[in-house]
Amino acid sequence: MTERPVVKRTARAILLDGNDLILIKRTKPGVDPYWLTPGGGVEPEDATVVDALHREVDEELGAKISDVVPCFVDTVEHIEGGGVKGVKVQHFFVCRLESMDLSRRHGPEIEDPCGEYDVVRVPFSRMGIAAVHLVPLSLRHYLDGNIEGVRAMHAPDLG
Repeated sequence: MTERPVVKRTARAILLDGNDLILIKRTKPGVDPYWLTPGGGVEPEDATVVDALHREVDEELGAKISDVVPCFVDTVEHIEGGGVKGVKVQHFFVCRLESMDLSRRHGPEIEDPCGEYDVVRVPFSRMGIAAVHLVPLSLRHYLDGNIEGVRAMHAPDLG
């Protein structure tokens, strides 16, 4: 089996605030609404994937995060210009919301949006996650089977 080249990497936050999960509801013309975790592409100026995560959360939410723990990786074919060019690796981190000021939001999604980017809270529970169209589907399945495990990643005795 041939190894596929990684052509894009993203950093995404499974962002917890108490019993809530912070998501972004995307509404685009002609597309059913969907919800996704805050985050985005790793840029050349980002020293690490975690640095990209902090930058993206600041841009999209005007937020600061803490207790960043690697949680889940999703690898999908990356299609560009009509053909498969390699794979996109999405790094998901469970983290806590320290502060959020939506008036500080900035970046391309805010300054030149394609549709709407609404910040929403859903209960971090199986029912809360099932109530929204969370993408990617692999994350939805992972969270459905691992709510308790994801919460345990912030246990004081983890180390």
